[in-house]
Amino acid sequence: MTTSIASQLKRLCGHLAIATWLLIGIGGATRVMNAGLACPDWPLCYGSWLPWQQFNLQVFLEWFHRLDAAGLGLGTLVLVVLGWRSRSQLPSWWPWAATSCLVLIGLQATLGALTVTELLRFDIVTAHLGTALLFLVSLLGLKAALQPRSPMTAEPAVPLPFIALAAIAVYVQCLLGALVGSRWAVHQCLAGSQLCGVLQSHLWGVLPTTLVIACLAGVAWWWGQRRWASQLGGLLSLQLLLGWGTYHWHLQIEPLTVGHQMVGAALLGFLASSGFRAHFSPLSSVPEESMYDVKQRQQTEVPA
Repeated sequence: MTTSIASQLKRLCGHLAIATWLLIGIGGATRVMNAGLACPDWPLCYGSWLPWQQFNLQVFLEWFHRLDAAGLGLGTLVLVVLGWRSRSQLPSWWPWAATSCLVLIGLQATLGALTVTELLRFDIVTAHLGTALLFLVSLLGLKAALQPRSPMTAEPAVPLPFIALAAIAVYVQCLLGALVGSRWAVHQCLAGSQLCGVLQSHLWGVLPTTLVIACLAGVAWWWGQRRWASQLGGLLSLQLLLGWGTYHWHLQIEPLTVGHQMVGAALLGFLASSGFRAHFSPLSSVPEESMYDVKQRQQTEVPA
């Protein structure tokens, strides 16, 4: 694998992953600000690419959400083209995996259009977020495949099934949260005892998800991966705090609701990236003895 090509594609995957995470936040803001139908048509907005006369906060959010998504689609297309042009210098499966990301983008665009034409139907809105999360995880996997790790790298020494179980639990919770939000289940349950089952499914899901992640962090801490365990525990604690605040204030504080969605996506991305890096990233060509010598030398050096 040519280092320069791999490095360029790795950086592009990283940039696209960050852009996807931010776009998930923008999508959450669009929903909580009731801006999902601020542009009544698709792909244009009031029949224009730039509806200056109709611009207000809600229209801007929906318009910018679409603009950001279009940029992400173009970036993914560039990734696929570069992957196929450099396929002889990449793992054989990598261009195909990149192409699958482009397929996900196409599916995501279709779901985005349907959210407008079907007037924010809850199942389509939920699938829209679920596809975005899958796209994020896919980008992180592509990035990890081009990011060599040394034998001395402190990756979580936790079996892959444990990490996968935690990631699946978080993903399901994200979908349940999207279902709660798209059906306004919090408001309807607290105001008139309707859709309480939808709300309770998300609330009850907090317990097993928290236990799985807490056990994973505990195992990683026990096996010496204390920094990673602390990061995982910190993300979990922040997500629980934001979730409590979102429920306590009945989704009336928009930044809390958006933050809850973004931290959930970040938690999923953290688990996915860690699993990919620890179990699928290629080993560095630097000899293990050399890495050991460097580490020993750094530990024995006395600061001047």
